[in-house]
Amino acid sequence: MKFQVPRGTRDILPPDSDRWAEIEDQARRILGSYGYREVRTPIFEATELFVRSVGESTDIVRKELYTFEDRKGRSLTLRPEGTAPLVRAYLESPALRQETPARLCYLGPMFRYERPQAGRYRQFWQIGAELLGSKEPSADAEMIDLLVSIMRAVGLPNVKVLLNSLGDAACRPVYRERVRDYFGRHLDRLCEDDRERWKTNPLRILDCKIPACQPILAEAPSVLDALCDDCRAHFAAVQEALRALGIDAEVAPRLVRGLDYYTRTVFEVHAANLGAQSAVGGGGRYDQLVQELGGPETPSIGFSIGTDRLHTAAGGSRPGGALAAPDAFVVARQPEAASEALIVARALRGVQDPGEVRPLRVLTDVQGRSASSQMKVASRVGAKHVVFVPRDAGGFAVRDMVAGKDEMKQPDLDALRIWLRAHRAAGGESR
Repeated sequence: MKFQVPRGTRDILPPDSDRWAEIEDQARRILGSYGYREVRTPIFEATELFVRSVGESTDIVRKELYTFEDRKGRSLTLRPEGTAPLVRAYLESPALRQETPARLCYLGPMFRYERPQAGRYRQFWQIGAELLGSKEPSADAEMIDLLVSIMRAVGLPNVKVLLNSLGDAACRPVYRERVRDYFGRHLDRLCEDDRERWKTNPLRILDCKIPACQPILAEAPSVLDALCDDCRAHFAAVQEALRALGIDAEVAPRLVRGLDYYTRTVFEVHAANLGAQSAVGGGGRYDQLVQELGGPETPSIGFSIGTDRLHTAAGGSRPGGALAAPDAFVVARQPEAASEALIVARALRGVQDPGEVRPLRVLTDVQGRSASSQMKVASRVGAKHVVFVPRDAGGFAVRDMVAGKDEMKQPDLDALRIWLRAHRAAGGESR
């Protein structure tokens, strides 16, 4: 039997995986600079968590959940998004609830049963951030600023920010009825899914992507005309804060996002080089979600970034990969020096040094090759230097593989490590 990767999924292999690691490292660096700390939740949760939070009428719950029963008959679901699990973890942790606001983030795989297409997978990865415990417009602006900062850090200096407000419990029902009345007059022109949405949650129609439905959606009432005074003032304050931050946000009255828990501010960030599927990240405010899941009133806002699309938008993999060139390759001159080569390679990396932040990348042979064959391998993998063992009376012999010349011998491991670090710094780091 020939096994293949399941439909709608993919293997992420080098050099793509190197670039992914680089993107995640950059995201963690930016998230940390804004005060966010990582939460790692299980990849499956009780099914009811997603039904209650995401919304029973959403396509995600109706069509896309990976749901199964465990051996005791409990219904569990692979997480389709990251906010609900994080809120569940927040409610279970007294320490997190004491933070006001709590700045939390997550990175990891999500699962939705969707029709596979370009840039859309059944197992996909997200980077997300959630700020729990602030109702202020400044929190909305900081969240959008954080999202844009991550985009810029990974190589997307120019992105488009779309912004809208969905209102709150006071004015959203008024808008929902306006939308229901409008689409009720055009049911015969809507797709089958939209006719079903009209019965359960007419606002979901505004998120329809079917081309034939777009002319009808374009004439639908604007949510901005239905905002109450408080929501209108909040939306204006968010826009003012974004202008102060130098972020040019385009108001998009049809932007609703795909989840039912959003209130007030919603936003998306688009990359210009992705065509029709250009949204790389987005999110919004969810002021009732914590309370709906059994907690106290906790106004909150968050976003998620599609790592798959972010990787594509940021130019994909870089030539050679982020960790392509070893700083050194340790060559054993005789077979009996193989163990010494392992010892020297470990010492040069410095991975057992608690203060080491950026270990040297050092390889050595583990296949019993001759010294000449090891040299060929060192050349093939692009090693910058070769270190020969055993060490002789004058120290460790080193060859500069780029210049093709022997260097001055280094008297001991400490001196050799310092010398290799200096050369890496002088030549620039690939990561």
